[in-house]
Amino acid sequence: MASRQDPPLKFDAPTMADAEAALARHFGYASFRPGQAEVIRAVLAGKDALAVMPTGAGKSVCYQVPAALMRGLTIVVSPLISLMGDQVRGLREAGIRGSYLNSSLTPRQQAVVMARALDGWYDLMYVAPERLADPAFRAFAAQARVPLLAVDEAHCVSQWGQDFRPAYTGIADFVASLPVRPPVVALTATATERVRRDVVSLIGLKDPQVTVTGFDRPNLSFASFELKPRERTRWVCAYAAAHPDESGIVYATTRKRVDELAQALRDAGVAAVSYHAGYEADAREEAQRRFVMDDARVMVATNAFGMGIDKSNVRFVVNCGLPLSLEEYYQEAGRAGRDGEPAECYLLWSRGDIRTCRFLIDRDDLPESTPAAERQRLERSRRTLLNHMIDYAQSATCLRRRILAYFGQDVSALSDNCGSCSVCTGATPERYLAPARASHAFGHAAFDDELDAAGDARPRSRRRAAAREEALDYVATEGDEELFQRLRALRKRLAGEKGVPPYVIFSDATLRAMVRRKPRDREALLQVPGVGTTKLERYGDAFLEELARG
Repeated sequence: MASRQDPPLKFDAPTMADAEAALARHFGYASFRPGQAEVIRAVLAGKDALAVMPTGAGKSVCYQVPAALMRGLTIVVSPLISLMGDQVRGLREAGIRGSYLNSSLTPRQQAVVMARALDGWYDLMYVAPERLADPAFRAFAAQARVPLLAVDEAHCVSQWGQDFRPAYTGIADFVASLPVRPPVVALTATATERVRRDVVSLIGLKDPQVTVTGFDRPNLSFASFELKPRERTRWVCAYAAAHPDESGIVYATTRKRVDELAQALRDAGVAAVSYHAGYEADAREEAQRRFVMDDARVMVATNAFGMGIDKSNVRFVVNCGLPLSLEEYYQEAGRAGRDGEPAECYLLWSRGDIRTCRFLIDRDDLPESTPAAERQRLERSRRTLLNHMIDYAQSATCLRRRILAYFGQDVSALSDNCGSCSVCTGATPERYLAPARASHAFGHAAFDDELDAAGDARPRSRRRAAAREEALDYVATEGDEELFQRLRALRKRLAGEKGVPPYVIFSDATLRAMVRRKPRDREALLQVPGVGTTKLERYGDAFLEELARG
């Protein structure tokens, strides 16, 4: 474990002014994103909260900033132990004293972590939900001062969600076992109204501040294409080869298809790794490490991969096959563009996928003790979820509106044409199947004849991104792109030296902002969004030196 860091300034009753200062210090932002301030204000006031925010909206800040300010140890319940190490390394890079406790540590290491936590070494500790039932952990938590309990991926508590995890139902009992009940904040990206009600009741939230910021991800473009399995493979290989500087995730529904797609990509010269439950744990961890460290450009995986992945520079997500629900699809697609930069989401499906999904639903995998009435109810629920997914895949109306309406967002004020989905633009998959017939292809060079009144052929999401750049008096040039690539290379080298993923140092969006602003001194660099005082001290001089080269 890392050596002890000096503790930051802690408060018995931190204020929102303290929270804003912590946001700037640790994360380099001058103001909170929509929804963050409301959740943090409730937590600092001792209230429970439920935050429903889209992937990439900064849900983790809602507990990380309070953890940096409140005396004691914030406990974060997180579903995947394989990601905890990366999460803690990312926190430490931001100057927050993180730790984790899971089965990857030996009993001796676990004892050391708990002893250090009681001595005040850490601001925050990640644990899996199963840990909460461990008597030794409960004894430890009873001794620790716990000012906040955060429940990440809170939809896992609901059998109506796509990632039900029984251990989440024990959270309420754990909270009740603590000598002093702390405020509890539950966070999720994809939760319908029914799932939100389950989260409140099953986790035992008391009169929570409920913050739903909306589900739209304006930087994402969407496409749904019906393709045969062989066409999908050809399409994916051509697409990945055409985007040689971009990182992406390709989802397949079976382990066999994961292996086949990964090999096809490698045969096409694309640095790809694969991940599914059939691999040994070491192989999965190595594939994940290579992907998050940017040593491999494309991850091919089943839905066993991705929950909690914080890699911010994923520029595309392709689903080769039909997910079982729209919640599952939007969660997977939402792993693209976490940094706010434009990204693309594709659903490649066939009629055979529908039959496969129905077979999976009919295959009863519930415990034998499940009552017949409950079994029938869950089967009906799963069929309903699948039908919504099929409707999306076959949709003749705007894909973005369909997603938002499904999650209960009012779409009455939205245009019928979002300008950035395959339905609204009339895009087809032909660009990566037959280049000679590429006029309606969906992608970076797409929409060749989808010109707006000004003759701009870019998808609307990309036009919006360009408008933001132009508002900052930034004109993309070949020299600016070369500088961006140099900054990426510097970030990769520094990340290798520190043993952390590159995105933990700075996101692509922060590097782009450096290119736009071209800061020449530390004061100017500190004004770049995403550059806090901690990272300025660690990396500022190296990036200023590279920027000075022009």
